[in-house]
Amino acid sequence: MHPSGPEIGKYLYNVCEQFHILDKIQLDTNVTSARWLETEEEWELVLEYMAPGMGDLSSRERKAIAESQGIDKVCLKREMIRAKIVVSAVGGLVEPKPYPQVPGLDRFKGDILHTARWDPTIKLQDKNVVILGAGCSAAQVTPEIIQPPYNAKSVTQLLRSPGWVESNFGSEIVRWWESNTPTLFSWVPGLQWIVRKALFAYLELQFQLTFTMGATARKHRLKQQKALIAYMHKMVPEKYWEILTPDYDIGCKRRVIDADWFRSLQNPKIELTSLPLTSIQEQTVTLGPGRHYPPMSKTDSKVSTAERTIPCDTLIFANGYEAGEWLHPLDVKGRDGRSLHDVWESRGGSQAYLGTAMDGFPNFFLIFGPNTATGHSSVILASENMVNHSLKFIKPILNGEVSTYEVKEEAERKWTQRVQEALRDSVWQKGGCRSWYFNEGSGWNATVYPWSQIHFTLRCMFPRYGDWEAKYTKKGVIKRRLMTAAKLLGTLAVMTAVVYLAMYGPEAVVGELRAVLRSGLNRLRSWL
Repeated sequence: MHPSGPEIGKYLYNVCEQFHILDKIQLDTNVTSARWLETEEEWELVLEYMAPGMGDLSSRERKAIAESQGIDKVCLKREMIRAKIVVSAVGGLVEPKPYPQVPGLDRFKGDILHTARWDPTIKLQDKNVVILGAGCSAAQVTPEIIQPPYNAKSVTQLLRSPGWVESNFGSEIVRWWESNTPTLFSWVPGLQWIVRKALFAYLELQFQLTFTMGATARKHRLKQQKALIAYMHKMVPEKYWEILTPDYDIGCKRRVIDADWFRSLQNPKIELTSLPLTSIQEQTVTLGPGRHYPPMSKTDSKVSTAERTIPCDTLIFANGYEAGEWLHPLDVKGRDGRSLHDVWESRGGSQAYLGTAMDGFPNFFLIFGPNTATGHSSVILASENMVNHSLKFIKPILNGEVSTYEVKEEAERKWTQRVQEALRDSVWQKGGCRSWYFNEGSGWNATVYPWSQIHFTLRCMFPRYGDWEAKYTKKGVIKRRLMTAAKLLGTLAVMTAVVYLAMYGPEAVVGELRAVLRSGLNRLRSWL
């Protein structure tokens, strides 16, 4: 139920091996740009073959190394290739946010790492650790690093604003599940399918009750919030109650699933505080004065604002990703040399038809593009839907029947307008929070899908081909004409049968069919 990182890595490797695609994957290769060639109807891509270890760094870190030490430290070779189809599956939570600009960070003598770029070689044994962040990543890291094999001496976790924390299954249930379900799923036919579908149905129901703005959903959210506050009061020391009580609706921000974080806050080795990190010294950090949460405007708060300095050997940043910058830093230029990022900026923000395609960029498909994240279900399901949707257009191109597929501008704009209108009337926009889901200045939400995953699955399963422009090859034109002729002949045959049935009745039709079959069998016997 909660596999480790190495176990997930092994699973992914085994899947690649099972489907014989290991030799199709090229690692340590960075795609820097993609440019559409109108005459050739192909994409031209620039690849960078990176030096060892560079692939594990963010693009910002690689750029800094190239500027300070030379491009040869980052890139061993550049190559230009061409492709008929380009599929971007770079994802959304890829580029970690930069470290906050805290005075003295450059003087710090301890280790610094980001949860998105975890370094397993860094030793935390008997170290004083400071973690910046209290979201999903920090909630997973904090309880683990005070236990073997890490054994940190102390952990001070800095919180900017609390998330709604949902209880996980109890440890006994988890142990039972992990011990018994592999056997049950292997020996009981269809059980795994039933469990998956039941879980999916439950999560789809939760979408309607949590993320929509109807009266029923509002009542359900209030009920949920009371239950989660009660759970928090039960699990954590009273001194943390105020800074762990959100002031917005559940669902507005990404929820935190509590594996063991709340329980770990009872450990004297861990301290949670909303004091801001104001300066960093060689082996210490200064917190305060002031506080992030509750707001300083809340004058009756009992949360401390006093400045203090604490020892620090390791800084761990769990401050998230550059979630609003889709495809960053890939430079994509479509028809007439138009930059994809410039098109997005001119239209208000990142967008794509079904999160998969943009007009002006033929034969270019996105997997997990803008507005395809889900706040309640599996992103793997959403990605699989986008893969299946894209393949319906990719296959005719590979078969030589279509030269280019491109979504119509009218369809893309209409889809985006519907998405943004729906999001403006959702808990993500009206829940009273600040989150990485949307741009605070413009209110543009390029992250989440505003409807259920059943809706998204059906839209991907049954494409609206009228929303697309297809340029057919000679082979494709001939095939379309043959299919049209076959449909016409089939329609005429059905109409003829209906008329004949109306004129002569069913007995005559059956007798005629028997005669035709008898004649055919007699001819077959004579040939044999």
